[in-house]
Amino acid sequence: MERPGIVVLLLVGLLIGTGVGSAYARARRGWADYQTVKKTVPGARSAAWLLIKVATTKIGVIALLLIGAVAYAAAGSDGEPAPPDPTPSPSATPSVRAGR
Repeated sequence: MERPGIVVLLLVGLLIGTGVGSAYARARRGWADYQTVKKTVPGARSAAWLLIKVATTKIGVIALLLIGAVAYAAAGSDGEPAPPDPTPSPSATPSVRAGR
């Protein structure tokens, strides 16, 4: 009679142990991954700031060039009218040589 009770207790213990064991293994993997990422964060942070500095420098240079081009275009006109387009002159008709 004791055998069915022991079997039930063993099965319940097996189910609980499997759940707890898989949760423990998942927690250990998560902790190991966390430690790995934690060690790489300072390097990634400095690399990200370097990329941000490079991008802002490029954007700043392009903005200065655009502002300079607009200022040059605005200050470039002296108020002189553009010279008139040359009118096309009538072209001479080609002469035909006799005897050829």
